[in-house]
Amino acid sequence: MHRVSRDDEGHQRLNRERVLSVSIALADRTGIDSLTMRRHGEELGVEAMSLYNHVANKVDLLNGMVDAVFNEIELPSHNDDWKTAMRKRSVSFRAVLSRHPWATGLKDSGTNPGPATLRHHDRVIGTLRNAGFSIAMTAHAFSALDSYIYGFAMQEKNLPFTTEEDTAARAHIMLAQLPANEYPYLAELTADHVLKPGYNYADEFPLGLELILDGLERWLEKHKLEQEPDTER
Repeated sequence: MHRVSRDDEGHQRLNRERVLSVSIALADRTGIDSLTMRRHGEELGVEAMSLYNHVANKVDLLNGMVDAVFNEIELPSHNDDWKTAMRKRSVSFRAVLSRHPWATGLKDSGTNPGPATLRHHDRVIGTLRNAGFSIAMTAHAFSALDSYIYGFAMQEKNLPFTTEEDTAARAHIMLAQLPANEYPYLAELTADHVLKPGYNYADEFPLGLELILDGLERWLEKHKLEQEPDTER
C-alpha cells in the first residue's frame, strides 16, 4: 500500500489560488524581497518544485499576485456618477495598497496582466468615456488619478511612523532640531499642524483626491461647452 508523504499531501491540496494567497500573505508579513520559491514552499509545507505545477515561474507568480490585488479594488459602479465612482474606486485602491504595501513597486512589472487587472482598467476607462471624457482626456485623467494614488501610497509606506504617538514623538524630535530662524515655515507646519491632536497623515488623501476630481470636473465641463454647436451662427 502506497503511503502518502507530507509533500504528496501538500501537492494534493495545492491550487493556484492558494499558492497566490499564501504568497500575498508572506509578502504582507515580511516584504516582497523575502518571497523566494523555496521560502514559499516552506510556508506551504511542500518542496519548491511543487509550486511549478501552479505557477510557471517567479514572474508568473508576481503577475498573479498583482492581479489578485486588483481583484480587491472596488470597481466603479454603473449606478454612480463618474465623480462618485472614481472617488470610491480611488479610496478603495489606496486602502488595498495600504494593506499590501509591496504592491506599489510591482504595479508596472506585469507583462501579462490578468483578468482582474484588465477588468479594472476597462471599467475605469469606460466610466470616464461614458461621462464624456474624450479618449485623450481619459488617458490624462486615468494617469493623474493613479499617479496620485500610487504616489501617496509610496509616501505613506516610507514614513518613519505608523501611529499618532509615533508621529508626535518624531515631530517633537524634529522640531527640537530645527532652528526656527533658519526654517521658519517648516517649524511652523510641524508645531501648528503635525503636532496638533489627532493628526494623521492618511487624512491628507481625501483632500488631495477632491482637488484632482474637482479639476477634472471643471475640465470636462469646459470640454463639453467647447463641443456644443454655436446656435447663433
